Amino acid sequence: MEKTHTQDVIIIGGGVSGTALLYLLAEYTDIKNIMLLEKYGEIANVNSHGRNNSQTLHCGDIETNYTLDKALQVQASANMVTRYAEDLKNKDNILYKFPKMVIGVGDKEVSQLRERFKEFSPHYPGMKLLEREQIAKVEPEVINGRSEDIVALAVLDEYTAVNFQALSKSFVEQATAVSNKTVNVKLNCHVSKIKKSDDGYAVKTSAGTHHAKFVVVSSGGHSLLFAHRMGYGLEFSCLPMAGSFYYAPDVLKGKVYTVQNDKLPFAAIHGDPDVLVPDKTRFGPTALALPVLERYNWKTLPEFLFIFKLDFNVIKTLWGLLRVSEIRNYLFKNFLFEIPMVRRRLFLSDARKIVPAMQLKELTFAKKTGGIRPVMIDKRNHCLHLGEAKLSPGNGLIFNMTPSPGATSCLGNAEKDMDIIVEYLGANIDKDRLAANLK
Repeated sequence: MEKTHTQDVIIIGGGVSGTALLYLLAEYTDIKNIMLLEKYGEIANVNSHGRNNSQTLHCGDIETNYTLDKALQVQASANMVTRYAEDLKNKDNILYKFPKMVIGVGDKEVSQLRERFKEFSPHYPGMKLLEREQIAKVEPEVINGRSEDIVALAVLDEYTAVNFQALSKSFVEQATAVSNKTVNVKLNCHVSKIKKSDDGYAVKTSAGTHHAKFVVVSSGGHSLLFAHRMGYGLEFSCLPMAGSFYYAPDVLKGKVYTVQNDKLPFAAIHGDPDVLVPDKTRFGPTALALPVLERYNWKTLPEFLFIFKLDFNVIKTLWGLLRVSEIRNYLFKNFLFEIPMVRRRLFLSDARKIVPAMQLKELTFAKKTGGIRPVMIDKRNHCLHLGEAKLSPGNGLIFNMTPSPGATSCLGNAEKDMDIIVEYLGANIDKDRLAANLK
């Protein structure tokens, strides 16, 4: 086969992380030739699709598992997304304004949120501390039928929800519209192998072999698969955590989160309007370990087994988790959430943490909804790696497994990758224009 033109950068994966990098490289660097390869026929059709994620713009204000330092980092990434989208003609199909709050129920959680408000409110001018009567005005169903003491940290007039697939598609549209650049986006292009070549790397695909000086893999758990095949990241295994959702009638006006349990390395459930399904409130996500790299795609089972590599260190890490009764009980309960005959009744008690008067007949399991988050297992330290997972060996390769906190950090994470790429290639970034437009 005739050798193709060598690209400056090839990005593998057309989700929100890969397309955000495509946009930044096209718009703010002098890199001329960029290619994005996506194995499906549509951009952002896996975890970045709205049915497969929480549709939340995380800002660090109501996420109770964040320290202030972490929250401010998250806030900066979220601000980049809103700054990017605010001038787009189709902004209203990408960003949504809903009220959002985290509720504290009972003496312990109420005290925790009051203290958090004192620490965080100077950095979040829109944050409010709502008492019971004020909560009732914003979210009456959160109060209806509730006798316990309750307060909420709330933000009532900011962008809080995102259609990440629409955002991803806009990144591609903006990138391919940049003049004096060659930006190629190839769909239905399955990558099978990356190998070193004389001019950088050869990327073997179902549509031929493409060459690049720099390759970035942004494809979730598959990023670790490519890394392992090339001998990188062998200190990591992968625990794919699937999240499912339940639908209820339109009972919430905005996003309502619950306080995170510090002993659980998984997100607490929340309820919010679904941006893709009108007049429905979606509750979740649940957390279920599954042996696949893509939800509802059992063809990825062999790929999971390749990177899972069950050995003593993986067993020791998982055993350490299961020895904690709260984690063990949580995982068992979430397994039951998937069983058709019992799942609605079991999930009802969790949904009632948000809407106390919720009735069983109002809950339906959201079929074919929910994605996979690849949680990295750190085999050296025998723990879960819960933050950002990125491998950058310094030789023209980057593997992005899990951005933190998810899709919100797409532009922030892409900026980190862009800095690495331009330094390696000897290229330049228009940092002044980037700061003026996105920060």
